[in-house]
Amino acid sequence: MNNPTTDFTHLLDVTGKDRLHIGGKEKKESWKILYIKPGEAVDYVGDVRDLSSFKKDSFDIVYASHVLEHLSYQTELNSALRWIFRILRPGGKLFVSVPDLDTLCRLFIREQSTKEQRILVMRMMFGGQIDPHDFHHVGLTEEFLGDFLRAAGFRVLHRVPEFGLFKDSSSLRTDGVLISLNMVAIK
Repeated sequence: MNNPTTDFTHLLDVTGKDRLHIGGKEKKESWKILYIKPGEAVDYVGDVRDLSSFKKDSFDIVYASHVLEHLSYQTELNSALRWIFRILRPGGKLFVSVPDLDTLCRLFIREQSTKEQRILVMRMMFGGQIDPHDFHHVGLTEEFLGDFLRAAGFRVLHRVPEFGLFKDSSSLRTDGVLISLNMVAIK
């Protein structure tokens, strides 16, 4: 990743006026929500695999927490990231959070992990599987996600501990350990 730093303040700046939260459920001022199913807080019903309804360079910020792992790594993930890159303005930021496969593997094989803890970690790896959309099709590490982001056109990538923008899985902890890989990718 580019220039590791401990001061993430400038990376987490979301002052852009046009912001899209993909997969969001929490209504927040200045954010539009795209979700796969209709809902009270949903502004656009749609799928991250096809963002053709949005014009090129439409958004300053795109946020996607625990969405990309639901896509096939063979074709869908590459395509979705290219769509996101397309709808971001030059200099725009993608805030992306996925389950960190490296962390989940370490948690799963820890000697002190109970069966219940390992089941919880397994659910984070493969999805909760409570509906047809809740299955994970790819496990992502910093290296893998970085490769996918660069292939989509992103050139500046930074890993950050947390975003703190929404009450979502980007800050999820298991047994005190943050399980998400949180990155800012800049167009």
